[in-house]
Amino acid sequence: MDYIVIIIAGAVLFFFILITSMFRRYKRCPSDRILVVYGKVGKTEGGARTAKCIHGGAAFIWPIIQDYSFMDLTPISIEVGLTNALSRQNIRVDVPSRFTVAISTEPGIMNNAAERLLGLQRQQIHDLAKDIIFGQLRLVVATMDIEEINSNRDKFLANVASNVEAELKKIGLKLINVNVTDIKDESGYIEALGKEAAAKAINDARKSVAEKNRDGSIGEALAMQEQRVKVADAEAMAVEGENLAKVKVANSDATRREREAEAEKIAVAAEKVQAAKALEEAYLAEKKAEDARAERDRAAQNATIVVGAEIQKEKAIIEAQAEAEKIRERARGEADAIYAKLEAEARGMYEILTKQAEGLDKIVKAAGNNAKDAVLLLISDKLPELVKMQTEAIKNIKIDKVTVWENGQNGDGKSSTANFVSGLYKSVPPLKDIFDMAGMDLPAYLGKPKEGSGEGAPAEK
Repeated sequence: MDYIVIIIAGAVLFFFILITSMFRRYKRCPSDRILVVYGKVGKTEGGARTAKCIHGGAAFIWPIIQDYSFMDLTPISIEVGLTNALSRQNIRVDVPSRFTVAISTEPGIMNNAAERLLGLQRQQIHDLAKDIIFGQLRLVVATMDIEEINSNRDKFLANVASNVEAELKKIGLKLINVNVTDIKDESGYIEALGKEAAAKAINDARKSVAEKNRDGSIGEALAMQEQRVKVADAEAMAVEGENLAKVKVANSDATRREREAEAEKIAVAAEKVQAAKALEEAYLAEKKAEDARAERDRAAQNATIVVGAEIQKEKAIIEAQAEAEKIRERARGEADAIYAKLEAEARGMYEILTKQAEGLDKIVKAAGNNAKDAVLLLISDKLPELVKMQTEAIKNIKIDKVTVWENGQNGDGKSSTANFVSGLYKSVPPLKDIFDMAGMDLPAYLGKPKEGSGEGAPAEK
């Protein structure tokens, strides 16, 4: 039992130590530092990764395979006392300046710092950055004139910052500030430029004072001239005002007299117009009275003649309407009679056709429902009438009234008169031809054609 307790206590203690170690390996990065994790930190496209830089976060450091370190982000101030630097004009100048640099927090530049500055002291980083700044500052001075360096400080500082920062990024630093305190040269060129500028400024100031004095004298003279002109103008305007006032008074008197005369004329004309209007109104009143009397007489005549004519016209219209109504009634009666007659005829025809249809139906049934035999029965029933019609066609011919000129007998032993009568009788259609035209054959019981006779010859029993 004691062994089990010891084993459990050992397991708990091991687990506690393990958890504590794990917590201790979880590192947080302050805002003024960069946490650099090195060892086995993964791979990149170019190969194995040397370090992982973290700013403002945290990371777990695996035991044995990883370790960590911090890099300080505190800015470093570097004083650069550059002397005897050759300018583009081969004039040596002194450019004392102060640069402020620090480790960069940009991802790519942080890796450069981790590779080249990790483990170095601040003084070592200071010296390394100072050497780089010295070289780049000399290079920038060598590419510019002294006038340009002295007068265009912004361009000079921009060139210095551009060149220096590009080199500092290679070791993981960034340029924060550049401050050039003063620029001097051994030959006194810059001092001479200063004296020239001062002399030019003094001369410009004197010239400006003289111009201002001249402008004051001219202004005073112009003010006096303007005063005299304005006084003369005022006096002239006063005289002109008096004259205008007199002219206005004269014009006012003339206008008054003119208006009085115009008013008098208007008054006289108005009196005459009013008198004429009174006469005109009197004449118009008399004319209206005459017109009223004439209108009254005309109305009386219209009442006598026109009203009578209107009455006659209305009477004629009424009579014409009555006559038209009678005609319409008569026509309607005739139409009804015609309709009744036609309807009766149609009914009679309908009855006849109905009876004929019933009779034909019975004939067809009697013929054994053979339509062709039924037609033959009908034709045989009509044969007496057909023969009668054939004989009727020539019975009224007056043979004694027919005159035939002939030359005697023909070759067949018949006279021309006999031939004429024979031909006349033959002109009557034979019975077989009638059947043929109807599309039927002559029944066998009526006979058959003789041998050697034509198709149109009648059959014999």
